[in-house]
Formats: sequence, structure tokens, C-alpha cells
Amino acid sequence: MKKLVLFISLITAMFSTQAQDKKTKVPYDEALAKKLGADSYGMKMYVLVILKSGSNITETKAKTDSLFAGHMANMGKMVEMQKLVVAGPMGKNDKNYRGIFVLNTKSIEEAKQLLESDPAIKAKLLEPELYNWYGSAALAEYLPFHDKIQKKSF
Repeated sequence: MKKLVLFISLITAMFSTQAQDKKTKVPYDEALAKKLGADSYGMKMYVLVILKSGSNITETKAKTDSLFAGHMANMGKMVEMQKLVVAGPMGKNDKNYRGIFVLNTKSIEEAKQLLESDPAIKAKLLEPELYNWYGSAALAEYLPFHDKIQKKSF
């Protein structure tokens, strides 16, 4: 009897696993993969930017506000250029990390050139650390949906 129960359990597990595999398999879309620059794993290289507090702590509040307004405007330009894929502030931490960017660039050098136009970085309110990062090539596909859920703009 124990052998029969074990046999039935194994057969059931085998068929349920096969059924799950068939349900979750999505057909490969070669055109989309090519458009997004995906490799055979559906991934691609990006540049991860960690923005830290910079060395400039002498600016007035009005000047700092102006520089950060320019920072936000620069981010908007990078989105329009399809270079900024992810951005956001970080919570308080002991490493002085302020925020992150994921940039759709071919190299760290290209990312540095993009960041040169950021007023908060130029004024040394923020200091970028740049790293090569391997992530899903579909990452930027969420951006059109963000506009649909954003009530306020920066």
C-alpha cells in the first residue's frame, strides 16, 4: 500500500510539474529582443549610478533648491533620450547614498558624459559612483506605465 501511495504521489508531482512548465513558457519574441538589445538570456549591460552626498555643503537653501530642480529637469531629458531607465532616492543611510540611476548606455564613459549636464553633480551637491550592471533588457518597458499612475510631476 505504501508503495502504491508513493508511486501515485510521484506520478502526480511529475505531471503537475510538466503542466506548470507549459503554462509559464512564454514564446520568444525575436523582434522585441532585438529592439531592446537583449542577449540570448534576455539581458543587457547598463550603468548603475549611485549618487552620494557631495562635498559642497555651502550652498544656500534657495541655491540648493534651484540645483535640484535642474537635477530633476536633467533626469527628464535623459528619459526623453531613452537613457534613464530607473531613478529614485534612497532612504537615510550611513553611507551617504542619496539615490540611484540605471542608465541605458554602452559604457561608463558615455554615462559620465550624460551626468556632466546635471547641475547638482556639477555643483558637487551629489557625487556619482558608476558601475557596469547586467539586468533585464525589458527594464525600460515599465516607463510608459509610470506616466499612467503618476498624479504629480517633479
